[in-house]
Amino acid sequence: MQHHLRRCGGGALAALRRLRHIPSAAAASPPAAWRCPCPPPRLYSTAEMSQQLPANLVAIMEQRMKLIEQRSAYLQEQINQPAALPEEYSRANKEFRKLENTMELIKGLRSKREEIEGLKSLVTNAREENDMREMAAEELLEAVEEEKRLQHELFRALLPKDEADERDCILEVRAGTGGEEASLFAMDIFRMYEKYAQKNGWKFDVIDIMESAVKGYKEASGTISGPGAFGKLKFESGIHRVQRVPVTEKSGRVHTSAVSVAVLPQADEVDVQLRNEDLRIDTYRSGGSGGQSVNTTDSAVRITHIPTGTVVAIQDERSQRMNKAKALKVLRARLYEIERQRLHMDRSKLRSEQIGSGDRSERIRTYNFPQGRVTDHRVGITHHSIADVMEGENLDVFIDALLLQEEMDAIASFAA
Repeated sequence: MQHHLRRCGGGALAALRRLRHIPSAAAASPPAAWRCPCPPPRLYSTAEMSQQLPANLVAIMEQRMKLIEQRSAYLQEQINQPAALPEEYSRANKEFRKLENTMELIKGLRSKREEIEGLKSLVTNAREENDMREMAAEELLEAVEEEKRLQHELFRALLPKDEADERDCILEVRAGTGGEEASLFAMDIFRMYEKYAQKNGWKFDVIDIMESAVKGYKEASGTISGPGAFGKLKFESGIHRVQRVPVTEKSGRVHTSAVSVAVLPQADEVDVQLRNEDLRIDTYRSGGSGGQSVNTTDSAVRITHIPTGTVVAIQDERSQRMNKAKALKVLRARLYEIERQRLHMDRSKLRSEQIGSGDRSERIRTYNFPQGRVTDHRVGITHHSIADVMEGENLDVFIDALLLQEEMDAIASFAA
């Protein structure tokens, strides 16, 4: 990544630091341990706006602006075509609406530049009165600052984005190596994300839980609904390793166990169309540890997507209809993610090297209870308050660092 940033002339990284309020020294050498989360503010300061973007990025921005203006004009023509088919109209209108905010910024920047040229001519016009020239000079300074602000805002808008970031998401947690201790940690991790969702004002709904013999979770899934839920949690996919003394351990030895986490963007019926002939739906009697958790009717549902072999089984609800609805929601999310990964692999090598590949075989984080620390291996950050993390309080320490690195990669991709 640093190689790509150096290829941009060194200005790209500095530009990102200005945009995210991170001092150069701190960004270059992040502390080994952050004891309290300090999320970077998103607002722009006057000092930031006094900085120019690197010339090479400005040149690329100009090219992108022209392409967006051309595309917007073309889409406007398509929308206004009386003979346009409903599918063509809907597709063009959807893309046109996506470009609206960017087009507003482009128009604002173009207009501000015209204003600057007019003020420059007033300042340099010797026939104007001194008072008029001084007034024009003051307005020119303000207009230049506003131009820089618009330029920075447009630059952020043009950075490559994941279209799924604003979606709701589905969380899946599975116990891995470590036996019953892994299932207990899977339960802790699942509850950690539930508390984090509540902290962010998101809605958390349980889809299905499969308990272990010691009341841990072999598997658990839930939906998280709220603005930008997937965008904030997408880097949580991977292997979460725990080091602690299990409750079943008599000699006090520390064991190492693992839990896999998957965060999938929720898909609409428009995104993934399921054909009846592609689905095999089986119903069966749900099972559990006994008592009320065992149904006396065939309410559990297992759906197999025949073309991909993807299987989803839900038995959490007593109603077969509700279990089927939940299973279809999870199936759509998984198929949508499969397609996203296929597109991801088809992109350029630079893009495929970015954080966010979602490779679940990769160990991403270690939770060391004896030492009271949590370490994220992708960004090299250790937080020394594991109790707070497990309560969903300080996950932003890691999430903000991962989002920052994603933006750095986006700048490298933009400049490439």
